[in-house]
Amino acid sequence: MTGRAMQGVFPILVTPFDESSQIDEESLRSLIDFNLSAGVHGLGVALGSEVFKLTEAERVTMTRIVVDQVAGRVPVVINTGAQGTDLAVHYSRLAHENGADALMVLPPSFFPVGADEIIAYYREISDAVALPIFIQDVPASPISPALARRLAETCEWVRYIKVESLPVVERVSAMATQAGDRLTIFGGAGGGFFIEELRRGSVGTMPFCTQPEVFVDIWDRVRSGDEGGARETFNRYLQPVARLTSQGTGLFYAVHKEILRHRGVIGTARVREPAPPVDDMTREELARLLAELYPK
Repeated sequence: MTGRAMQGVFPILVTPFDESSQIDEESLRSLIDFNLSAGVHGLGVALGSEVFKLTEAERVTMTRIVVDQVAGRVPVVINTGAQGTDLAVHYSRLAHENGADALMVLPPSFFPVGADEIIAYYREISDAVALPIFIQDVPASPISPALARRLAETCEWVRYIKVESLPVVERVSAMATQAGDRLTIFGGAGGGFFIEELRRGSVGTMPFCTQPEVFVDIWDRVRSGDEGGARETFNRYLQPVARLTSQGTGLFYAVHKEILRHRGVIGTARVREPAPPVDDMTREELARLLAELYPK
């Protein structure tokens, strides 16, 4: 599947945990089917999956379950970035061995690194694993359009970029102008600027996985020329959720897992510790929103 150009809606899966904070395989498979049934074009395991809280064995388990349940129906993108080059290469090889179709790689951010070090980091991964690589451009370790172009020119398998650095819309536009002939551009940041990104050269998004049917509807409407209808769908279903998750640091995981629990997709809304508490008023606001969007 790596030979097919990737585009469209690639939700990032949450990792469902049971009450003992262990991976809930039944819920994970349910979540995958829920997204595939909505018509998504790919799936990912990344920061939105709490991948940074998973052991190495759990990373392998997660990849194997996702690849098995997807069964080749859409591409699977696995985040393999790390603070050390050797570790990132190791994670990338594990993802490859366990069936990933593509990698998403964050640059190191713990210590400041220059452009040459970043290029060497991606080159090592590209030389080690023959899978398409998404550069992940995030606020903690931004990749400029000029550097993104150099990476694509230097590293054989660097083919895509997920743009999340602020301001996201402006960043997508600059990336398309300066590197769009070498890199295929996806948006991210929860899909909050999906429509604006598509206007500026993005060919897809990697959003949250709780409302996949909404993102697919928006994608279909924009591609058919119905941008007004796409905006109505966005404002009705996505904007209220985005407003709620932006009210506090760390609310993202709790809110989206509760949405999935409410919709009957996963068993619990457990977020692996450490996790910020959700205050009573926010819980009430979320309950009201869910009753409005997805009444039972």
